[in-house]
Amino acid sequence: MNSVFFLVLRRMRAPLIVLIVFYAVAVLGLTLVPGENEDGTPAPPLSFFHAFYFISYTATTIGFGEIPQAFSDGQRLWVTACIYMTVIAWSYSILTILALVQDKAFHQTVVATRFARRVARITTPFYLVCGCGETGSLICRALDVLGRDFVILEKDEQRVEELDLEDFITNDPAIAADGRLSTNLLMAGLRHPKCRGVLAVTNDDEANLAIAINVRLLNPEIPVLARVRSPLVSANMASFGTNHIVNAYERFAEYLALAVASPARFRLIEILTGLPGTPLPEVHRPPRGHWIICGYGLFGKAIGRYLALPGIDMTVIEPDGKGPENGHTVRGTGTEASVLEEAGIMVASGIVAGSDNDVKNLSIAMMAKKLNPKIFVVARQNQAASDVLFDTFRADFSMVHTRVVAQECVSVLTTPLLAQFFGALRDTEESWSQRLVALLEGNCEGIVPEVWDIKIENSVGPAVYKALMENHTLSVGQLMRDNADREVALPAAVLMIVREGKSYLLPDDDFLLRADDALLLVGQHDARSALSLTLQNANALEYILTGEDRHAGWLWQFLFSKHAKGVDKH
Repeated sequence: MNSVFFLVLRRMRAPLIVLIVFYAVAVLGLTLVPGENEDGTPAPPLSFFHAFYFISYTATTIGFGEIPQAFSDGQRLWVTACIYMTVIAWSYSILTILALVQDKAFHQTVVATRFARRVARITTPFYLVCGCGETGSLICRALDVLGRDFVILEKDEQRVEELDLEDFITNDPAIAADGRLSTNLLMAGLRHPKCRGVLAVTNDDEANLAIAINVRLLNPEIPVLARVRSPLVSANMASFGTNHIVNAYERFAEYLALAVASPARFRLIEILTGLPGTPLPEVHRPPRGHWIICGYGLFGKAIGRYLALPGIDMTVIEPDGKGPENGHTVRGTGTEASVLEEAGIMVASGIVAGSDNDVKNLSIAMMAKKLNPKIFVVARQNQAASDVLFDTFRADFSMVHTRVVAQECVSVLTTPLLAQFFGALRDTEESWSQRLVALLEGNCEGIVPEVWDIKIENSVGPAVYKALMENHTLSVGQLMRDNADREVALPAAVLMIVREGKSYLLPDDDFLLRADDALLLVGQHDARSALSLTLQNANALEYILTGEDRHAGWLWQFLFSKHAKGVDKH
């Protein structure tokens, strides 16, 4: 507010000086020019009070009359000059104000002041999202579905204006500002006590690097998640302790290799890291055998590195003919039938259309399908505007880097235990993942479920925490009962329990809970709401444990106790 006020004063300095000087000259003149009585005899000039009063209403409204008596010709001549002087001064001031209101710098200052005030008033935990393009939009929508507040810093002013059309239900202040600048990050709440994390997801690796450095220096207590494409920038970020670095190319290549080697484990990860509320992705079963990689940039190199598995051999198609040193490379783009045939398309099991051009990737995929209808097609999609084209083509496996980054960022921020679960997942059998996938697909009804974690403590689940501290027993199976009908299990599952640093994967229903246990859960949104009520409400907990539906009000408790005593007497 102070910056706006001082900006107005600075811009209005000259008009105000002119206005004050003209008023002073006009008032002074009226105190010096003699008047005239009704009989024509000279009268003394106006006093300072009457002169100021007269000029005050004359300058703005061109007069209400001559006071305290009719003016002399000299006074009228002076007033005529004063009218023109003050009108000019007021016109100058008004035009300056109009120009100030239309000035871009003034508008930005007002917007920034309102934004800073709105951020300062946030009372709930929130995340700072730097960059709201395709990736940032997906993250914001997912956070909104989960009921998490967020603040947006986006460099593109037009994109910020488009955010007004988004139907977010949470508190989401947004401003067009460069996230690389420390002042903008601080204005957006970097040091706000409720800020829980920063996401650097712009399209510029250098900008994301600058944001990550700012966060580590200005508020090292909160996590920062950064999107990156270049391995060099990724190594730079890792050197100063960036909490989580997301490279969409590396991650997708890892997922593709996992889908080949352990399809059930990949399917489980795909379900748990999906954006909640969206349809479940299709099942992917990429085969082993001969693979063709079209495009050997950052994405193609990552695919080649991770897909080097037993039973897989690869051929690279690259316009300049530069492929892996010890691999087979064909010069071309992959859109020509002759190039694909030279690469072995007729005997290939899979092909990766991995250039940075969506039209070219679709052309490669269509030509490959034409030459070998049974081939497994992996298509890279670079722009969200190409959704209709890729949905129509229906590749066997589509790589949309914005979704890969968004899914990982949301899962890491909202469920810290999920990364620990994935680490423990590596030591399990493929059959274990198959059973869990079947359970989740049966519960989630074709929609990506919500994944969340809770800790049994007084601030999160006071009812359950109190019961456990009083040495009551509560099992996982009991906790996961519906508090509206205890005979029905909630459409959710406990994936992992962490107790004193030890992890218990997919605990049985008779696993007894303890205070301070950390639980990782997955299920529908309604199940999450019902479980939250059980954790917090003693009556809901009492019902699932004993079947007694006790009322919360003191009158109902009194009547219930009287009824219980009467039953005991009989």
